[in-house]
Amino acid sequence: MNANVAVENTPEKSLWNDPTVSVTARVDALIDAMTLQEKTAQLYGVWVGASEHGGEVAPHQHDMEEAVDLDALLPTGLGQLTRPFGTVPVDPALGALSLARTQTRIAATNRFGIPALAHDECLAGFAAWGATAYPVPLSWGATFDPDTVRRMGAAIGRDMRAVGVHQGLAPVLDVVRDARWGRVEETIGEDPYLVGTIGTAYVQGLESAGIVATLKHFVGYSASRAGRNLAPSSVGPRERADVLLPPFEMAIRESGARSVMNAYTDTDGMPSAADEDLLTGLLRDTWGFDGTVVADYFAIAFLTTLHGIAADWVGAAGTALRAGIDVELPNVKTYGEPLTEAVADGRIPEALVDRALRRVLTQKAMLGLLDPDWNPLPAALDGADLDDPAALRGRIDLDGPENRALARTVAEEAVVLLSNDGVLPLARPRRIALLGPNADEPTAVLGCYSFPQHIGVRHPGTPLGIELPTLRDTLAAEFPDAEITVARGTGIDDGDLSGIRGAAQVAREADVALVVLGDRAGLFGRGTSGEGCDAEALVLPGAQQHLLDTLLDLETPVVTVLLAGRPYALGRAVEESAAIVQSFFPGEEGTRAIAGVLSGRVNPSGRLPVSVPHGPGSQPTTYLGARLAHASEVSNIDPTPAFAFGHGLSYTRFDWADLTVDVQEAPTDGEFTLAFTVRNSGGRSGTEVVQLYLHDPVASVVQPVQRLVGYTRVELAPGEARRVRATLPADVASFTGRDGRRVVEPGELEVRLAASSADRRLTVRVTLTGAERHVDHTRRLHATFGQDPVARA
Repeated sequence: MNANVAVENTPEKSLWNDPTVSVTARVDALIDAMTLQEKTAQLYGVWVGASEHGGEVAPHQHDMEEAVDLDALLPTGLGQLTRPFGTVPVDPALGALSLARTQTRIAATNRFGIPALAHDECLAGFAAWGATAYPVPLSWGATFDPDTVRRMGAAIGRDMRAVGVHQGLAPVLDVVRDARWGRVEETIGEDPYLVGTIGTAYVQGLESAGIVATLKHFVGYSASRAGRNLAPSSVGPRERADVLLPPFEMAIRESGARSVMNAYTDTDGMPSAADEDLLTGLLRDTWGFDGTVVADYFAIAFLTTLHGIAADWVGAAGTALRAGIDVELPNVKTYGEPLTEAVADGRIPEALVDRALRRVLTQKAMLGLLDPDWNPLPAALDGADLDDPAALRGRIDLDGPENRALARTVAEEAVVLLSNDGVLPLARPRRIALLGPNADEPTAVLGCYSFPQHIGVRHPGTPLGIELPTLRDTLAAEFPDAEITVARGTGIDDGDLSGIRGAAQVAREADVALVVLGDRAGLFGRGTSGEGCDAEALVLPGAQQHLLDTLLDLETPVVTVLLAGRPYALGRAVEESAAIVQSFFPGEEGTRAIAGVLSGRVNPSGRLPVSVPHGPGSQPTTYLGARLAHASEVSNIDPTPAFAFGHGLSYTRFDWADLTVDVQEAPTDGEFTLAFTVRNSGGRSGTEVVQLYLHDPVASVVQPVQRLVGYTRVELAPGEARRVRATLPADVASFTGRDGRRVVEPGELEVRLAASSADRRLTVRVTLTGAERHVDHTRRLHATFGQDPVARA
């Protein structure tokens, strides 16, 4: 089945189909040969079957959907196919065959034989039935391990390419500003450097497999007022420049990302989809991005329906196209007939269409979609009987042993031990009380963009497609000699108190009570975490705190285990739990990872990517605050977290000592090199996460008290020590100055080497000398680390 279709024999044909010719020449020839309708057809997507099967998985989806006559559209071509796997449950091999046949039909129907570019979601794994459900991005942040996240991204990308998908709509590079926001689970954390480094690693992995990674949401979505989804953002230009933009800047510079998606929100009255200064001026003219900008679903139409800055679809199309959005997703609404008519009568310049088209066709050419030997049939189906569905089922495995092993590694590294009075690891308990709404719930490990929670819930009776052992299952395997008694106690958010007394009785009769609390991922109010599932306050949903407090009144030690999409205030449990284990939707291998931490098979190394609040109503707070944002004598509200950003305990002990610095003074274009020793002084192997924070005591504009500028994982056997070197360029001390330009100022700095943002271990003061220095997007972004073994004493 080959899509090498016959097209009109014109001189240009030899150019656009000739891979030996430069991409620029091929694209120029193709654009010159196209009619206006053929041009605009490449600038939109079609979402087949969404209204019939997919349920509402995008904002205002049913308000925006219209019946699409695919047969009428195809003769002029088609830019994108929306979510061929993330709309209905389908066996991967059958889905790949269906996609290949659709692509052949698309290519055979238009004059130039151009197939569509197929995109799908991959926020926590490829969002397809039967594909590996990896931990959510907030767990990626908890690993502080870009290398493992990069490997995960590559594995996800390989699975997507194996079935014919070209583009993945991930990662989310929004920095958490308010943990009440429902999409916190989709983010990597509250620190821009952590978000940037982990997100960049994921993109590098995805792109290494040939998938076009899509950075989202550009920019300001996570800074919405009161943590409400799709609400306006009130950030100023300095917060935008120093907190929200750096992860995108880093990914553009270092990852090879080929696509960016706009944010839904408006910032100070300017919707991102209409912001030419952002999408063209900053992204392209300054940063040099040359890929495609795609619309978040229905975002162009929202310029009319939600933002009110365009009177009709023509106005919306012209505004978005001029701002720099190249592709309308998920369906054609404004870039089809409204755009074509407006260009034809001169209301919108055709040059804007050609500009976007050039980017789209360049990407298709680089993906091989214009090549004469293009073949949509995946290699896994070569030689198969394509007319025998039964023989095809199971031929493509998107959840093989290597994937599951990688998912387990990420999950294990992401578990954060928040507190421990010595009860963990559990020492062969005879009777375990396993309590709480997530104790025996298979989907408790999944985020809202996992296939089972995003699409599967709309298809009751359809198998999950992957193995999801509950914590009950994995604890039974971890403690085969223990008697495990399960009591739900209450639901996630039903407020039911009737089962709490029974759960307390089970706990009284046990050696230890494991109470498993948290969230249910969903969409638009169907869950307690996820897109459109915002929280009024950071209290555990439903009656879960009541259950927890009842258990804390007993003499049985209580270990609080959280399977959640955001941090919650835990009340008395912070001081009274025997231990607290935090996990952020850890994916299909998550309960095995948690069971391993509880037993001690896994020594926890996860660190908090977001602060855990002490009280439920002190939002929005983040460690990344100025002095006025922290506790003071002039307010009765104390925003100090119960557990700070970067916090996490281990089953071993690490000592830090012998800090040296090569020079005490360096010019504003220089660097400092620090060295110190980290020793595992405990009795078992473990990993310390060294975090490097910068404190600027006096600056020309208000600065955060401290900010993360580097980190590294140090793996040590018992008694082993390493000399850790950190080279800190002056550029990482830069910030947006009074005139809006990024500046490195002379003066004193305090470098803090810490186990968390609240746990400084070593500190040194250094001084930058010389003239104030302005820097731009070419500045050095990273502190660099090295490790050398230290001879045992």
